Amino acid sequence: MLEEPHIPLEYEVLYEDANIIVIDKPHFLATTPRGMWYRETALIRLRERYGEPDIVPAHRLDRLTAGVVVFVRNPAARGAYQMLFQNRKTVKTYECLAPLAPVRRPRYGTAVRIDRHMPFPLVRRSHINKDRGRLQAYESADVPNAETLVERGSDVRHVDGDPYVNYTLRPKTGKTHQLRVHMNSLGLAILGDDFYPEVVQCAYDDFSRPLELVARELRFDDPLTGESRRFVSRVPLGAGL
Repeated sequence: MLEEPHIPLEYEVLYEDANIIVIDKPHFLATTPRGMWYRETALIRLRERYGEPDIVPAHRLDRLTAGVVVFVRNPAARGAYQMLFQNRKTVKTYECLAPLAPVRRPRYGTAVRIDRHMPFPLVRRSHINKDRGRLQAYESADVPNAETLVERGSDVRHVDGDPYVNYTLRPKTGKTHQLRVHMNSLGLAILGDDFYPEVVQCAYDDFSRPLELVARELRFDDPLTGESRRFVSRVPLGAGL
């Protein structure tokens, strides 16, 4: 059995009150225990830091995705905050680095330009499937169950001689690996993605090439107070390039 490696990256607490703790999660740190990862997860680090075993996540981010995550510390408030995410009453904005290249026509679903004279922004819709035991999610010709608004930025960087640019992604739904699948289907695989288009075996203790995807902003109306909440991640894109 592999020994759980230490992840040399720390989360930042963006906000806390009697009900919730909002963190800025780094790349590689899982939200909750899974597989070989237990102590080196955001949940266990938070419980140990605060001495509060009742802390639970209101939602999750992939281990390789950085950014804003909300945890609930008050058991009486769990349902209210978790239902915010289940009922899609939050507004999420992500940022990624992906190739500066023409959009490829996807095999399944649609990619509709907002302005037909401009390549971006566009709305990507498709049906995403995720089977137990299969690493990759995949698209099929079924009725769309996933939607993402994709906008292209202007911050061009060169990686190994190839141009990359920042994209803003606004998912309307929250399917597993949705943003990674949608970007890959457009021929714009996110930099550092070891699942799409192909699964790449990386050493479990190699933290040198993060997935360049950040949950940049999260907005919602607090279900207990009605107050408008807005949290912004400070994790930079492409810091190690």
